Amino acid sequence: MKKPIQRFMLACAIFTHSLLSVAATPGMRGTDHFGFTVPDAQEAVGFLVDVMGCEAFFTIGPFGPFEDNWMTDNLNVHPRAEIPVAHLVRCGNGTNFEIFEYTAPDQRREQPRNSDIGGHHIAFYVDDLDSAIAYMKGRGVEFLGQPHPFTSGPLEGLTWIYFMAPWGMQMELVSAPDGKAYERSTESRLWDPRN
Repeated sequence: MKKPIQRFMLACAIFTHSLLSVAATPGMRGTDHFGFTVPDAQEAVGFLVDVMGCEAFFTIGPFGPFEDNWMTDNLNVHPRAEIPVAHLVRCGNGTNFEIFEYTAPDQRREQPRNSDIGGHHIAFYVDDLDSAIAYMKGRGVEFLGQPHPFTSGPLEGLTWIYFMAPWGMQMELVSAPDGKAYERSTESRLWDPRN
């Protein structure tokens, strides 16, 4: 009696997986950009360009103030919020960043932690982690702890370390010069800036 139930459950799992693997927003190709808000957009762009080696493309804005509820209706922020400036930046073989500077009557100034809802970080891939850390420390960047290598599991081969952007945002360096363990068990790949 157990075998028919097990076969049925396996068939359901395979069917569900096949449906999930083909379900997608029509025409979706990938990530275009990540947007984040900083207290000083010029400082953030300067850090990303001068320290991280990103390329600044262009600036847009200002947006607002609006007399109606445009900001609430379209961006889910206070109706009197304003965006004095936003910058578009690209970092190597990766996605774009849309860096906002906002003012708003109800603006919160504290950075979320990774453990907070909405917590986040940006990870940059580097070829040589030790060289990158030494260079960035020479530029005054604060690192959290020491590099941590994964020694087992699907990310075995990857080493990571967190650092703080000058405005208090959590960021990370990662490196996996010999690849990651999961790559040995599947032809599928996570997106990788080395490719």
